[in-house]
Amino acid sequence: MNDLFFLFLILSSFSPVIKQQILEARRAQTMRRLEKRRASRVISMIHRQETVSLLGIGIHRYISIEDAEEVLRAIRLTDPERPIDLILHTPGGLVLAAEQIAWALTEHPARVTVFVPHYAMSGGTLLALAADEVVMDRNAALGPVDPQMGQKAAASIVAAVEQKDPNHVGDETLILADTARKALAQVEHTVRRLLERKMDAGEAARTARVLASGVWTHDHILRVDDARSLGLKVSTEMPPEIYSLMALYPQPTRMRPSVEYVPMPYRSNPPGSSQKNA
Repeated sequence: MNDLFFLFLILSSFSPVIKQQILEARRAQTMRRLEKRRASRVISMIHRQETVSLLGIGIHRYISIEDAEEVLRAIRLTDPERPIDLILHTPGGLVLAAEQIAWALTEHPARVTVFVPHYAMSGGTLLALAADEVVMDRNAALGPVDPQMGQKAAASIVAAVEQKDPNHVGDETLILADTARKALAQVEHTVRRLLERKMDAGEAARTARVLASGVWTHDHILRVDDARSLGLKVSTEMPPEIYSLMALYPQPTRMRPSVEYVPMPYRSNPPGSSQKNA
């Protein structure tokens, strides 16, 4: 009986590992199937709230520097002539990381498509603006990209200070407001430059102003029709593989990588070939 008990303990300890490996293998198979059908490189950036299994502590995930490093590496491994499909499910994250990914996507010569099956808020919307096309579920959402200073909106900090007598505002608050103004201008500039690739300068400036200046609260959702009214090219033709893939990202009980792709380079020409890419 003791031997059976210890055998049960050993099998129980390995069970979560085996289940996770099976789940990761199924995700890789689904991504590879989508890649073959669309002849593309598929990259997923899926952020869910995770829970530490023993302590039950919630961990909120977001676009981080580590995510940017992984996505940039995936882009470097992709042939310039091969399209990129980026699947996003994120509440946003660091402006630095989101901007790095966005500019890397714009510099990829082939077509870039961003898929939003549920939501891509804040920094996720910034990535969507960098794509040639955005594919959203009919009930999916994008959001404003106005910068946040800690738990406060930069636009609200500026508005609050402007309503007060400067002589009655502390130095720290004035410094914070100055930083908020710079953050607003920087993000609006980035959005305008991204949009100028796909619309005229005047329309790009107007759209950037709406998205980045704090017109709405930061959690305001932009549905398909809202995004189209802002001049964005949005489709609702979501491949079924995207939904299948999302089903393979259950609320996990331990940490996992949030950016995944098939870790192999895709090249149009065999090694040693003298043919050059256009």
